[in-house]
Amino acid sequence: MQLTGFDGKTALVTGAGGGIGAAVVALLRDSGATVVATDLQAPHATASNPSPSPAGGRGAGVRATAHPFALDVTDSTAVDALVAHIESEIGPIDIGVNVAGVLSTTTVLETSDAEWRRTFAVNADGVFHVSRALARVMAPRRRGAMVTVGSNAAGIPRHAMAAYAASKAAATMFVRCLGLELAPLGIRCNIVAPGSTRTPMQTGMWTDADGERRTIAGTLETFKSGIPLAKLAEPVDVANAVLFLLSDQAGHIAMSDLYVDGGATLRG
Repeated sequence: MQLTGFDGKTALVTGAGGGIGAAVVALLRDSGATVVATDLQAPHATASNPSPSPAGGRGAGVRATAHPFALDVTDSTAVDALVAHIESEIGPIDIGVNVAGVLSTTTVLETSDAEWRRTFAVNADGVFHVSRALARVMAPRRRGAMVTVGSNAAGIPRHAMAAYAASKAAATMFVRCLGLELAPLGIRCNIVAPGSTRTPMQTGMWTDADGERRTIAGTLETFKSGIPLAKLAEPVDVANAVLFLLSDQAGHIAMSDLYVDGGATLRG
């Protein structure tokens, strides 16, 4: 199946500096979208190289324009200003993808007020700021699609990840509520919930060369199940799911929470 609905569209992607965000940018560009790629530091426009796009669009190796910008999603004024700039100087935003996120791996007893606020500021507040700004420009046009990259940790307890899991759960429910409000306007909002994915966020938690094996096998001492597919996700695996939910082929899917975790949470 060839995915369609991207050629000539303008997309805003946060957290595009690497990993899943960079893979999303590359697939959108390969599919013909003009992409505004943002991160705390402006991403390199060509800094991603996933496997060939499933969407076809303009064909392999032929990419539309990318515009890199620095953006702090915790700053709602900066978010609103960037969206206004895109609308006036680049084009009406048809697609939004929230990927920006931070990890927190302290136990509740070790979690400070500052760490809790830091985690929510990016993972929940950031999604709110960007999604609200996009909704405000999409609603009058009665078209658009947004996907937020959440986490399977939003749906299952994780040891020493209370702040992270809670922030992702908050973002997930926010997106579903936003989707309920925007669906009558023809705007679709969905979530992709990855599990363990080969990104710096994942590998940074490993303490030795055995980290990947332990992640796949699971750890009984922290009550964490393994991955039934017996492999980590690659960033492009998650990006493919994002692209599907943004495509014309997902035109009747709204408020969905799609788990892309190799079966790790034993749920869909």
